[in-house]
Amino acid sequence: MNANVLNLFLFVGLPYAALVVCAAGVIYRYRQKGFTVSSISSQFLEGKSLFWGTVPFHVGILVVFFGHLTAFMFPRAILAWNTEPVRLIILHVTAFTFGLTVLVGLGALMYRRLTNPRIRAVTTGMDIVLEILLLAQVVFGLWIALGYRWGASWFAADLTPYLWSLLKLSPETSAVFALPWVIKVHIVGAFILVLIVPFTRLVHFFVAPLHYITRPYQQMIW
Repeated sequence: MNANVLNLFLFVGLPYAALVVCAAGVIYRYRQKGFTVSSISSQFLEGKSLFWGTVPFHVGILVVFFGHLTAFMFPRAILAWNTEPVRLIILHVTAFTFGLTVLVGLGALMYRRLTNPRIRAVTTGMDIVLEILLLAQVVFGLWIALGYRWGASWFAADLTPYLWSLLKLSPETSAVFALPWVIKVHIVGAFILVLIVPFTRLVHFFVAPLHYITRPYQQMIW
């Protein structure tokens, strides 16, 4: 396959396919199989090792996600922040630290899934696929952070315009085509994760109980 055709498929066709499948799949699953729209928690089977996996994983992934989202939504603010070397280093070290936190948490969750017979009994093939994809994304992300430093700046300068061009239905791909292969793999991995959301536990992100933050405390009687 011609390299340009492959690039067009991966960075134009795949993103749109991922968004359409994700939106349609989530709506269908919520309307037709609403009770399955959850993380399908297995904490009741074994909770101690779950704590040491799920807490660092969720904390780390939220920080990393909102870091990417901030660079996407406010690229000029990020570039202005990074004009000061000390601030740039702080941002880079913080992002890398929370990336490692995700890796540690995900590693603990995968170890728990593979070594606990009760957890293996309720594990699906898609659970394994999802965790492998997430592991690959984290490893590539850390690799990029070490090998292609100051990612916050080139993300805001190169990837943000590309992503916005997709949303405006006028793809501008020249910058992303020129990126190193490891970054391209990381981008494609993100689109694949979006694509499979409706078929995995990740769908529970759309029904996160954020209203609990403002809801009054409930009195529990044991």
